[in-house]
Amino acid sequence: MDQRTQSILSLFEVISSIPRSSKHEERIASWLKEWALSHRLSFKSDSVNNVMITVPPSVGYESSPTVVIQGHMDMVCEKAESSPHDFSCDPIKLIYDGDWLRADGTTLGADNGIALAMALELAQDPGIKHPPLELLFTVDEETSMQGASALAPDLISGQVFLNLDSEEEGVFIAGCAGGVTTNIEMELECVPVPDSYGICKLVAEGMAGGHSGVDIHEKRANSNKVLAAAIDRLMRFKDAHLKDTHFKDPGILLISADGGKAHNAIPRYSQAILAYPVDSLPQMESTIAQLESELRPEYAEREPGLTLRLEKVHKDDTYKAIAPEITMKLLGLLLDLPCGIVSISSAMPDCVETSCNLAVIKTAQDKITIITSQRSSDMVRLGELTGRIGSMGGSVGGAVHNSEGYPAWKPDMASPLLRKCEDVYESTFGEKPEVEVIHAGLECAVIGSKFMDLDMVSFGPTIKNPHSPDERLYIPSVSRTWEFLVALLASFR
Repeated sequence: MDQRTQSILSLFEVISSIPRSSKHEERIASWLKEWALSHRLSFKSDSVNNVMITVPPSVGYESSPTVVIQGHMDMVCEKAESSPHDFSCDPIKLIYDGDWLRADGTTLGADNGIALAMALELAQDPGIKHPPLELLFTVDEETSMQGASALAPDLISGQVFLNLDSEEEGVFIAGCAGGVTTNIEMELECVPVPDSYGICKLVAEGMAGGHSGVDIHEKRANSNKVLAAAIDRLMRFKDAHLKDTHFKDPGILLISADGGKAHNAIPRYSQAILAYPVDSLPQMESTIAQLESELRPEYAEREPGLTLRLEKVHKDDTYKAIAPEITMKLLGLLLDLPCGIVSISSAMPDCVETSCNLAVIKTAQDKITIITSQRSSDMVRLGELTGRIGSMGGSVGGAVHNSEGYPAWKPDMASPLLRKCEDVYESTFGEKPEVEVIHAGLECAVIGSKFMDLDMVSFGPTIKNPHSPDERLYIPSVSRTWEFLVALLASFR
């Protein structure tokens, strides 16, 4: 590892020591302001705590256009089920593993902490040649893009915009999908659990998860969908002593269902608490084993760790079951909701046009909440899909609420900045970069809709499995991204 990369990663280590979950960026924002003051740089912030640090131009670059370098402060907070990590107060524990940097059982936060580190490295080295810089650090990108949406109009003045939130070195992003999140809340009616019943936990785990935009084309398993299929199978299995009839009420009762933690992460772990007639447990275990054996071939290459299991739970008086008629409506909704790829782009056959992620199921007291995340590069189809999901939620008595969403970023393949990036990259490394439009959402879409004259490109070092505990940063790509960034800034003289 070269000295420059070490310096960047040292900054990243400091950033990683500061808790910065979405909507709780106060500490990292304060640290950025203090950092600017300690380096005698001016800064501004707005009403939502976006921070912009101004870096004066190098000698000879005073007349060059101001370049905005942007990343977001917050990170997706996902962890392995066995991890004791508390994202509200614990620092991220970094592990250097050969050419890769990862965390100890949690998301790494290289998405997008590495952007902050690279931007600050630029600011603290007077030997780097660059035009006037505005280092823009936004809040709440991962949940709602609220920072970008509420960005004060006077916070930036540059017209060249470099977003450092892409995850494959050597690829320039010139466009992205728009997105919207839907919340469906179902009121629950409860019934008592019969005294003769036992309690068990049904777990769907071991799935890869990942980013619901970047990784959706890989058709990974969604643990919420797997859980719903397993509950449905259990409630429909044919017990030997019931001949050919389905299990009737009271039968198996659903007490709760929970899975997923973030709208933009494919869920990896889901669980349900069930009440069951005690003599039915052996066949329930057999039924779950059969379903797992059916799913494994379907996901053999993508999800080798996919697991379904039942475990007994100690019974107490606090358990109340969801009324069977509500359970049937809930299961029908979970099974019918679209999930994964909905359509492929006709203009770009290798790109996903529209998708949906069944992101979160959460049971709390007298209601259950279902969160879906829709993305599309076609805003009309995004609206149609969102409307269909809303109708499905309403048909089972759910209260439906859609987020404001964010627009798609329409690519401009004639962009002067994109052309400059391609030329600089090829002259620096002797090879052509790739240019892509991605299915994930980027703040470029929101900021570009507010600042119409911005010429924008997104790039960054290689990050694998963002939004999951398997997130890792390819260290050599940090060096190459840095080398390109410095050459690009030098070219604006």
